[in-house]
Amino acid sequence: MDYGGTYGSQPWHDAQPQYSSQPPYGGRPHDGPRYGASPGQTPPDHGHRSRQRRTRIAAIAVLVLGGLGLAGFGIGALVQVMPRKFTAAQRQQITDWEFGQRWRDLPAGAIFPASISYAAPTELDDVPSLMLSAQRVGLAKQASCASATDPAAAAALDREGCAAVLRATYVDETDSYVVTVGAAVLPGTAKAAAAARAIASARGVNSAVHAVPVTGTPAAAFTDKRRQLSGVVSAGTYVVLYTVGYTDTRPKEPVSRDSYTDAEMTSAGTGVAHNVLSVLAAPVPSPRCPGTPGC
Repeated sequence: MDYGGTYGSQPWHDAQPQYSSQPPYGGRPHDGPRYGASPGQTPPDHGHRSRQRRTRIAAIAVLVLGGLGLAGFGIGALVQVMPRKFTAAQRQQITDWEFGQRWRDLPAGAIFPASISYAAPTELDDVPSLMLSAQRVGLAKQASCASATDPAAAAALDREGCAAVLRATYVDETDSYVVTVGAAVLPGTAKAAAAARAIASARGVNSAVHAVPVTGTPAAAFTDKRRQLSGVVSAGTYVVLYTVGYTDTRPKEPVSRDSYTDAEMTSAGTGVAHNVLSVLAAPVPSPRCPGTPGC
């Protein structure tokens, strides 16, 4: 009950007894202690309470923002120490670089093994698991793409940025067939595939690797004029071309007229070419980055 207040329009201050702690009629309601307060008690300061609430809210906001900042710092630090994630283009670039190092790092004897095994042609139905072999009889010096291949092949390789061609000559175990194989070095996997497609579409000995005769071996008489068939395969950053012929000096005859001879020569050529590719274009590890900043 507010003794200094009104009810309706009439004051009724004469109705209540006068106490020593009661303010006289006409005074401001809150100039003294409120009802029930002890004499001499100081009334609460509502402005001070508001300031305290604002201070607490500000402190909580600072703590929240500080926590968020600390969390952000932690996430940033974690990202820095986690292994880097490469894009697909970056992974391909790194993989191509790994492939491209092979022809420089490996010795010639590793790229062109002394002996190569390959599957017999399917025409030998009676012995489906028969494996044949070819022996390396000579290695050629590193050559330019233009000097080591026919014009059509050279144009396709040059268009895709061919750097060099490595060649070797093999003879089959019966000394009947001779194979010259050439590994062309391209700057990227896509470029190697494009060059191989162009060479394959040209077909014929006018789009092949030049023969490499080897004096003192069954391949001594093998020249470009004695090439019987040619082909191309590709993997990684390499295009491997091969050409096959007879070891003797018999006149050149289209081997397509003799399906068995054609199959044997094709098996020898593709067998040697794929073996060389298995070395140069062997799978490389997936690109990974150590978990250090700026790797």
